Amino acid sequence: MGLIHMITITHEAKVEAADVAEVFKNSGIKRPYEDIARIQQMIDHADVIVSAWSEGKLIGMARAITDYVYCCYLSDLAVDKSFQGQHVGKQLVAYLQNQLGNEVSMVLISAPGAVDFYPKIGFEKSDRAFIIPRKR
Repeated sequence: MGLIHMITITHEAKVEAADVAEVFKNSGIKRPYEDIARIQQMIDHADVIVSAWSEGKLIGMARAITDYVYCCYLSDLAVDKSFQGQHVGKQLVAYLQNQLGNEVSMVLISAPGAVDFYPKIGFEKSDRAFIIPRKR
């Protein structure tokens, strides 16, 4: 039987760019984790960050842009691979939904490897999304 760690989910903890970069790197999500200045800007300009902690270490996060009344773009959902499969991502999304309320829709663009994950935690697939990809 594996060791069970107590995981704390909160929106009140301050996250550091280096810790976020480490979560991005260890999660497998494609983010510029080597560019700490850019990660800091991503943190600074987010409307809400929900973080997951185990033994004082950041192990997951949900970063979102929202108007708090109609729509929320979930721009990052990342969980350290050593904690994946323990419902941390689902808990992060549920916490964010609880903070936003029932009048706010949540949208995201899935990484190719996570397409099957999102319907399992309540997202509906849409064929009406469009993007202009970033250049870097």
